[in-house]
Amino acid sequence: MATSQEAVIVVFGGTGRQGGAVARELLRRGRKVRAVVRDTESAGARALEQLGAALVKGDMEDPQSLDTALQGAHGVYSVQTFEGPDGSAGEIRQGKAVADAAKRAGTAHFVYGSVGGAERSSGVEHFESKGEIERYITELGLQATVLRPTMFLSNFAGMGPALVDGELVLTIALDPATVLQMIAVEDIGVFAADAFEDPEHYVGRQIEIAGDALSGPEMAEVFARVSGVPTRFQELPIEEIRKFSEEAAVMFDWFNKEGYKADLPALRVIHPDLITLENWVERNWTAPTP
Repeated sequence: MATSQEAVIVVFGGTGRQGGAVARELLRRGRKVRAVVRDTESAGARALEQLGAALVKGDMEDPQSLDTALQGAHGVYSVQTFEGPDGSAGEIRQGKAVADAAKRAGTAHFVYGSVGGAERSSGVEHFESKGEIERYITELGLQATVLRPTMFLSNFAGMGPALVDGELVLTIALDPATVLQMIAVEDIGVFAADAFEDPEHYVGRQIEIAGDALSGPEMAEVFARVSGVPTRFQELPIEEIRKFSEEAAVMFDWFNKEGYKADLPALRVIHPDLITLENWVERNWTAPTP
């Protein structure tokens, strides 16, 4: 039997944000990673290869390629996106296909990247799709761990504050009293690697994960501290979101009424150095200039 360091872990989405973070953390810990990619010559694939990952060309719509990718694998990290041409329907189809392939391959440990609230009938389409995949994994009887990340901190790359009349304005469709939980993709990688390292503790568990929790005004204070520019929070009415995306409106309405429920104090006991919004802003964000 292969030792944990010799056992191959197959990572889907290795050139994406979440799968890439998982692959990099596993490689950092000395694990053998086989990254499933559509294009082995892409810059992202080549970067993973340089870090030590083995590349295998695969397509989540092609069961034969999945069987090839999972041959001899000990573990699988499965993540899909709802942003493909078939939306959530495609995400569900691909998520089930990877789970089926893992079942055929006799995979010892299947880790699925879901989303916080997937099990709570949020009404958010891309949360519900992940909930359906979770239930399918259970029905198959896979030895599985489900990670349910909260909002990605990297989303602030596109929704960070804008400069208005000499001050920064952070505009988000949150009630000022709403506390939103967030996580860095790097920390998703940490929890996934933990799961593969300690299957006795993690198999059979569903864990909501976060690294920070702040209200809109508290987020504005973070951007002000880091940038040195006065920053205020401005609530965007849900109806403004609904004009361009009903699903996004439903999601922010859910944030305001129910929201994520990760046990952040318990998670910080395990990993005291979880990345906060302030950490992320300091490392990744530059204040806009006139």
